[in-house]
Formats: sequence, structure tokens, C-alpha cells
Amino acid sequence: MAGSYVTINAQDGGQFRAYLALPKAGKGPGIVLCQEIFGVNAYVRETADYYAEEGYVVLAPDLFWRMEPHVDMGYSPEEWQRAFGYFQNFNVDKGIEDIAATVKAMRARSDCTGKVGVLGHCLGGKLAYLTAARVDVDAAVGYYGVGIEGSLAEAKNIKCPTVLHFAELDKYCDANARNQIIAAFKDRPDIETYVYPGVDHAFARTMGEHFDKPASIMAHSRSIAVFRRALGPHFDLSALWDAHCYHEFATRDVAATMKTMVDQPYVNHIPTMTGGVGQKELARFYQHHFVNANPADTKLIPISRTVGADRVVDEMLFCFTHDREIDWMLPGVKPTGKYVEIPLVAIVCFRGDKLYHEHIYWDQASVLVQIGLLDPKGLPTAGNETAKKLLDEKQPSNTLMKRWAESAGK
Repeated sequence: MAGSYVTINAQDGGQFRAYLALPKAGKGPGIVLCQEIFGVNAYVRETADYYAEEGYVVLAPDLFWRMEPHVDMGYSPEEWQRAFGYFQNFNVDKGIEDIAATVKAMRARSDCTGKVGVLGHCLGGKLAYLTAARVDVDAAVGYYGVGIEGSLAEAKNIKCPTVLHFAELDKYCDANARNQIIAAFKDRPDIETYVYPGVDHAFARTMGEHFDKPASIMAHSRSIAVFRRALGPHFDLSALWDAHCYHEFATRDVAATMKTMVDQPYVNHIPTMTGGVGQKELARFYQHHFVNANPADTKLIPISRTVGADRVVDEMLFCFTHDREIDWMLPGVKPTGKYVEIPLVAIVCFRGDKLYHEHIYWDQASVLVQIGLLDPKGLPTAGNETAKKLLDEKQPSNTLMKRWAESAGK
């Protein structure tokens, strides 16, 4: 737990607490995080800390306080039974009032830059939807909200950009319910709905049995996109990536490189499975096997760059002379003196204004052909022809397809 607790004044008297997570910058736009049926538990606090890392001031109010304050449960069978008891006795209207009070408290905070969004999962997913309809918020995101189909009459009151995530296999929001919700918003471009195939309810809950990392990653990117557009903060991800590469390849300064990254980053060079996870191991990798181990004539030639809400996709040519052992690309291969030009793609994900991870892809077979370790004869691979064709699309196509001539004139 990286945050702390603060006290919120209820609209009808009384007080309840909320978990507060602050970004490293000390201020930012606000997000009110609505709990699941297990109270403000470890997963809710983890989610709050996660969004704080993205640059937000986050408040997660204790919405069960009227029944029992400070509910904080795990996922044992006994706790599940207890959680459903709270769910069945929960007063949704009072819950929305408490969320409204939390939004008001958020806007009054000196560390909140003004705009406030709402986010919720499960029970919180429905509450996020109802908050968008009843409370003055600037954006809303709901994950697998339970029971939204019963409140579609309130959809017309939603004035803020909203994203709703659904799980294909969710028995709490089945296909019939999901289709009703999606149909209600088919003419509302400001309300996005997404269905994640093959996953179940709570696919984003890292501590649950149905956690699905690919769906969770995709959903988070979509959530961050709407929050960035509606609330900010706005970071120049392209410039941040350029600064990182500058320290990697120009100054070759490992300490400066690591300062551009989050506390627990990772790098994965997909073809060779090289890189590192966490500050210590990644710094070790950079220091001894990457930053100070690239050939002297290493050159990056930019081809295209796509900048999203939380990531940069960079397409480039990576050029070098194999004058030393390159641990990350050609581990264990002694220098051949060969010149290599290879198309390379980097997918770089950010959390806030820091790099979180890099997924780097290239055609390893083409590298091996160019240094003479792989004979391309009879194999569907090529050498530096791949780089030449990337720069000039008029270079011959289909040269590896023996059957290409058979379709001539057809």
C-alpha cells in the first residue's frame, strides 16, 4: 500500500473514509475509484496506486460504511458469501450520493488540478455508469458492471465521455444483458462499449482466478485513452521516448536511461528473449549487455511513428557492423565483421511520464542470413533485401514464392 486514508463528509451527515493515492508529481487530475463487493481491499488499493502512477490523484471511498465501515475482504468462499450479503443490502442511491460527496471532496483538494473522472469494477462498474448519469464528472469508465441493463433509462443523462468494458463469458452480465446495453449506445459516439472474447467476469482483477492479462492490458489502454482526452494529464510520449533512446545510443549513460523509466520497468527483445525485469536486473542488462555493448557505428533510421494515449509504436531500420559480440541480438555469436540492416519495431508503453516497458521485434532469420550463419537457399527468408524493400516498395515482391508465376494473367 503506497497511499493513505482521508475522511469524507457524507451529504446526509456522518463520515466515511477513502483510500488516497497520489502521483509522484504531487498533483494531477482526479479519479474516484468505486469498489467491488469486497470493500476497499488490496486489489482496490493496488488499482488506485496504479492510476496514481499514471498521473492521477485517486480516491477510493468506503461505500459499505453505512452497513459496516472499513470492509476489506479477500476471495475465500466465506468472504464471497459475506460479500454477496453486503451486495444484496447495499443502497445504490445512497452509494451514488457518497460518490458525489467524494467527487466534491476531490474537486476541493489542492492537489487535484480540477477535472475528475470515475472508474469502477463489478459493482463499481454499475456505480461508475450511474455516476456518469447523475453526478457532474468529466469522464467515466466501468468494467463488467452488474445490472446496468436495468438502468438504461438513465443513459440519456450521461453528458461525459464514457467507456464500458464487458467480458464475453460473464454470467453476471450475460449476452442478453450485454446486447441490451450495447444497443442502447449504438448511436452515442461519446459512449464506447467493448467486449473481450473468451474471458470471464473480473478479467482485470490481478488477484482473481479469472484474471486475463491480454484483455486487461487492452482494456487499460482504452481506459487511459478516455481519461487522457477528458482529464489529462497530457505527456509528450514521443519526446520522452526520444530522450530514452538518446541516453541509450548517444550518451550511453545507463543511469540517465533508467531515470526515464518507472520503478519496476521491463524490456523484452522478443526474438532472443533478452532484456530485464525490474530496476536491478534491467540496469544490469543495460550496463553490461546493451548500452555499452552496441557496435560503434550503430544507427537508427526512423521510418514511422504512431503515438497513442499510453504507448509509442516506432518503426525503424537498425543498422550496424557486427564488430563485437552483441549479447542482446546475437548472444554467443563472435564478431563476423558483416554489415547488417534490419527492420525493427518497438512498442513502448508508458505509465504517466515514464517508460513502463518495451517490446522489441525484428526478423532474426534475416540477421542470421546477413552475418552468414544461415543459408537462405531453399528457405522462405531473406537478407538485407527486407530493409531495401522497406525503403522502396517498388523492389520486387514475392521473390520467395515459387508459385507466384502460376497466377500470372489469372
